[in-house]
Order: sequence, then C-alpha cells, then structure tokens
Amino acid sequence: MIMEYTGRHTAVTPKLRTIAEAGMGRVALVANRCSSAHFILTEDKYRKIAEVRVQCRNESLVATCESAEMETALRDALQKVELQAIRHKERYATVRDRPRAVPAYN
Repeated sequence: MIMEYTGRHTAVTPKLRTIAEAGMGRVALVANRCSSAHFILTEDKYRKIAEVRVQCRNESLVATCESAEMETALRDALQKVELQAIRHKERYATVRDRPRAVPAYN
C-alpha cells in the first residue's frame, strides 16, 4: 500500500508515522484491496487537524478530526476511517448474502 504524508505548518515525526501505519493495518484488515492512503496533518494556532484519505477498490474513505494534540487527532481520524470501512463491508455483505426477492407479476 502506498502511504503519503503531507505536513502543513508541522513536521511529520516518526511517532506520527508509526501511529498511521498501525491504524492502516487495522483498516486494511477490514477494507478490501486498499491501494493508497494520504495523511494530511495541519497545524493552526491552537488546533491540530488530521485528515485521512484511503482509496480502496470500490470506495474512497475520508475522515477529518481536530484536537489540541496531533496524535489524538490522527488516532480519531483513523478510527473514523475504520468505522466507515466496517459500514461499507456490512452494507455490501447484506446485499450479497440476501438478494432482493423478484416480484411476482400476475
């Protein structure tokens, strides 16, 4: 999987990279065939914003979180992406496992 990191007004530290890689490991277990992930870390005056974009086979997962600490914002964004992946997986599993009944025309 291709992982890109962008730091806007902040440096992307090795600690942030390990948090991102661990989170993407959890997302990759749930989502199907993820090809790339882009982490955008932005720092304003007193707030840190983490945006995570994951491109999978049939969907694009995007989450943005804001916090006073960059690690917290990144973890929250990764958790949101993981929940999105779970919802997508459940939605497609129900469609696949329970096909619609064909209406009977009289």
